[in-house]
Amino acid sequence: MPKPAVFDFDNNAKQDAQTETARKNHVDLVSSLSFSSEASSQGKREADERVQESKDILVSSEDGITKITFNRPAKKNAISYQMCHDIMLALKNASTDNSVMTVFTGTGDYYSSGNDLRNLINDAGEIKNAAMSSIVLREFVNCFIDFPKPLVAVVNGPAIGIAVTLLGLFDIVYASDKATFHTPFSHLGLIPEACSSYTFPKMMGSAKAAEMLLFGKKLTAREAWAQGLVTEVFPESTFETEVWTRLKTYAKLPPNAIRVSKELIRKHEKQKLHAVNAEECSVGQERVTSKEYTEAVMNFISRKAKL
Repeated sequence: MPKPAVFDFDNNAKQDAQTETARKNHVDLVSSLSFSSEASSQGKREADERVQESKDILVSSEDGITKITFNRPAKKNAISYQMCHDIMLALKNASTDNSVMTVFTGTGDYYSSGNDLRNLINDAGEIKNAAMSSIVLREFVNCFIDFPKPLVAVVNGPAIGIAVTLLGLFDIVYASDKATFHTPFSHLGLIPEACSSYTFPKMMGSAKAAEMLLFGKKLTAREAWAQGLVTEVFPESTFETEVWTRLKTYAKLPPNAIRVSKELIRKHEKQKLHAVNAEECSVGQERVTSKEYTEAVMNFISRKAKL
């Protein structure tokens, strides 16, 4: 069992220096991912190679569809920091390729169980650097806010945490009837993320969103559809066939018309979404330095160790 989390206040200066170095390195990466700037052909080749080398994120392009697959079935497709970077690179490539849309799905029984716990604590059981986590999260979510083509989620199984909250930034969400949607942020002493503090009340109404985001109510696929989070639910037995047949038909539509139409639909929201994302990340950074958060995370680890 991991030892209790500790904060080394005497080592703050060293941590601050490490944080600044990490921040600069991350900003350099993010700058290369900007959808508004033209990447050089060499830079694009390097990004392509890096994504293709990833085994936890699979990227393919066929029939006008770029498919990004969470591929850690043994870990319920939990999202690591490396996967965050690989997804950002994949989205950068997809923003300028010949595809009409980009589709996310998962390998195995889960869509994604959300953030890997190792994003939050190290092997010694200590809370990781809060500032760096906030930077990565903010830029990761920004990539979804700014993505210029239709984003489609093919939710093949349970979705948890950020795998759920990101759905508010997607254009279409198709779900198997075995999928569930769970946002247990309060259980971990955390707050909503990925703009869900804004998108969920807008989609569901404030009362339904509060029940999910504040109290962690788990929704079935049918409940998520009734509340506006899911576009359509399909029987598990025909889910893959029905969804991919439909998406391949949509991918034959004129790509420029699709792109311009999405811009018209989304452009008035972008500034608001960026502001919400920044605020959530700022408040979230404060939360992960709190005693309440530390105790909640360690309690969660302790319960998992006993299973």
